[in-house]
Amino acid sequence: METLIPTINRLQEVFLTVGAEVVQLPQIVVVGSQSSGKSSVLESLVGRDFLPRGSGIVTRRPLVLQLVNVAPLQERLKNENGVKAEEWGTFLHCKNQVFTDFQEIRHEIEAETERNSGDNKGISPEPIYLKIFSPKVLNLTLVDLPGITKVPVGDQPEDIEAQVQEMILSFISNPNCLILAVSPANSDLATSDALKLAREVDTDGRRTLLVISKLDLMDAGTDALEVLLGRVIPVRLGIIGVVNRSQHDINTQKSLEDSMRDEQAYLQRHYPSLASRSGSRHLAKTLSRLLMHHIRDCLPELKTRVTMLSAQYQVRLNGYGQPVEDHSATLLQIVTKFASDYCNTIEGTARYIQTSELCGGARICYIFHETFGRTLQSIDPLGGLTELDILTAIRNATGPRPALFVPEVSFELLVKRQIKRLEEPSMRCVELVHEELQRIIQHCSSYSTQELLRFPKLHDSIVEVVTGLLRKRLPITNEMVHHLVSIELAYINTKHPDFTDAAQVSASVNSQQAEALDGGKRWKNEKVVEDRVPAAGFGSPSKGQSINLLDTAVPASRKLSAKEQRDCEIIQRLIKCYFLIVRKSIQDSVPKTVMHFLVNFVKEHLQSELVGQLYKQTLLQELLIESEDTAQQRTEVAQMLEALQKANNIICEIRETHLW
Repeated sequence: METLIPTINRLQEVFLTVGAEVVQLPQIVVVGSQSSGKSSVLESLVGRDFLPRGSGIVTRRPLVLQLVNVAPLQERLKNENGVKAEEWGTFLHCKNQVFTDFQEIRHEIEAETERNSGDNKGISPEPIYLKIFSPKVLNLTLVDLPGITKVPVGDQPEDIEAQVQEMILSFISNPNCLILAVSPANSDLATSDALKLAREVDTDGRRTLLVISKLDLMDAGTDALEVLLGRVIPVRLGIIGVVNRSQHDINTQKSLEDSMRDEQAYLQRHYPSLASRSGSRHLAKTLSRLLMHHIRDCLPELKTRVTMLSAQYQVRLNGYGQPVEDHSATLLQIVTKFASDYCNTIEGTARYIQTSELCGGARICYIFHETFGRTLQSIDPLGGLTELDILTAIRNATGPRPALFVPEVSFELLVKRQIKRLEEPSMRCVELVHEELQRIIQHCSSYSTQELLRFPKLHDSIVEVVTGLLRKRLPITNEMVHHLVSIELAYINTKHPDFTDAAQVSASVNSQQAEALDGGKRWKNEKVVEDRVPAAGFGSPSKGQSINLLDTAVPASRKLSAKEQRDCEIIQRLIKCYFLIVRKSIQDSVPKTVMHFLVNFVKEHLQSELVGQLYKQTLLQELLIESEDTAQQRTEVAQMLEALQKANNIICEIRETHLW
């Protein structure tokens, strides 16, 4: 189990090399108000004086401190040729540089802080990583954070309090971290900012340990016994009291060994019952034990997370593809794959099938049978034709002679006018299919062919070629659909098998009118009256009205005679019957025309068109230039995948026996 903390330290180093925090590792975060003694507590754990000290805000950047227990110098010299020092430290930002003088470590912390945060009290969330090797320390990973402050000083912004709190919360919100809340004994625990922040993210107190610092600075006649026993505010992981070095001790360079002896003596005098459970040594052992148990609890989830991320990043890396070596083969492969995916999307056999909306061949089918079909069905065969229009056509077709029978020319004239109305929805059908074929290009670019995203110029060229092919076929298809309607208009086949004979229609209408008009007598009487009216008005001024029978103003309100009604009904029935035949033919032939001249032609000639226009030696280098984003992302993903694989190997090194 002692190997758990070094394992986490190794994992931390692995992820730091790629500069990512995709995995939240277990660690101890020190939280407290400004000048509450956090740095003193850390120095007592290390046993060396190495942190910047002074009044005001001294810790201005997070310090990630890894303590590594090593064998004494004499033992190490026997076994290996390592660092020839009892204790030493290394910084992540100082590659391969070893600090054996702890005063140099302090100066480097101060210098690195000023490089990033300025030299006038400014703060920065960028951590400093320090690793200390010593035979006197226990394996621990701690994070020292800037103290909670209220009023800005120096270069600090007005919202310094909010910035510090946000920085602290970003660390302690990690569910895998332990919170070491430091609160001075000479202030009321109920006002502790450290406990308040810890309670916000750790409501049940499962990962919070409270340290009461500066026990020796309490007012005379008072003690912290009630606080240390947890009677004021209980803390689940415990409350440990420590005595810090005073500023006088620091100025006189009192050693930490002497300070720890004085600390134990003070605890024996004032808190004899708690002396064995208080002090810096007990705090170090407690933290090490808590961290090991915490790592043990987090490790299974951590391993699952690393394994899952490895799989995700492997998929992403595969999506970015390998750097191009053979340009010709790569271009042919991408073009062939795009053409195949395009055709498969039309056929409905694509690998990536959308569930949110219809696309490809399914949408073309919907356009043919739902959109186009419903539009044709909604066209009224007699739409836009009034009885007055029909009578006008009949009279115009007969010229100066009164008609005994319904003239065939009037029927042809009117039915052609109605058939002409089928052309517009047919053209609209071609346009909709053309738009869908355009959409398939984007669908294939986004879902099917990930390689296209790597080469933006190739992608644009493919889109341009396919769009050009579609644009070239559109007028040909439109012309053919126009010819379909023109063919129907060119010859009105009244001998069509499905067309009702005009004589039958006339007989049917006559029989219906005969029943309605008592055997036709009333029609004859009206005929007599109709014959007499012009005679009475011959040569009179009213003859203009008889000539202008079908004028819009006057005859619109005139009641049609029985003969006129009969003629209108015969023409209407014939138009409706023939229009339905033509509509059925157009509804069947337009989709076939669109499929043959547009859809199938594009499917058959797409690959040859792409290869013919793009597979040229002069274009290969230019088309296969990767976007900068893709190359950078591939590098980042490869580094992260390597780090995750290393992390997975490190975790797998831990045997099950080490966990208990």
